[in-house]
Amino acid sequence: MLPLVAVSPVLVATTNVELFAPYAVLLVSALVAATLLPAQSELVLAGLLATGSGDPGLLFVVATIGNTAGSVVNWAVGRGVEPVIGKLWFRGAREGYERAVCIFCRYGRLSLVFAWLPIIGDALTIAAGVARVPIVPFVALVAAGKAARYAFIIIALS
Repeated sequence: MLPLVAVSPVLVATTNVELFAPYAVLLVSALVAATLLPAQSELVLAGLLATGSGDPGLLFVVATIGNTAGSVVNWAVGRGVEPVIGKLWFRGAREGYERAVCIFCRYGRLSLVFAWLPIIGDALTIAAGVARVPIVPFVALVAAGKAARYAFIIIALS
């Protein structure tokens, strides 16, 4: 007969939180980094890799999903941004937005593979929303570029 082992719910919860926390932090930082808010998910990923917190493969998946989800937020903003382009509070971002629209118009949907680039990438995803790019090709192209970037970071730091 097997002995019954009492497991403390606090111990189980603590263990689960410790296992889950690195992924949650990376998911949030990757999502925020892909929006217009300033954040650096690459630094969070590098820190987690350096400390051995989390499985590199799972960190790759979580970072890619979070960063792609943040770009979907930008895409949604782009679908409703044109009425506010001329507003005073938006004028500082107008130049970057117009540059991204020109790039997007010149290179089309394939430019979304470069949505991971600082500053211009956010504007590209907003421009895609303005251009009414359907969500499925948008997510596929953006995720491909972001996955390639995170894979490069993980390989470079391994």
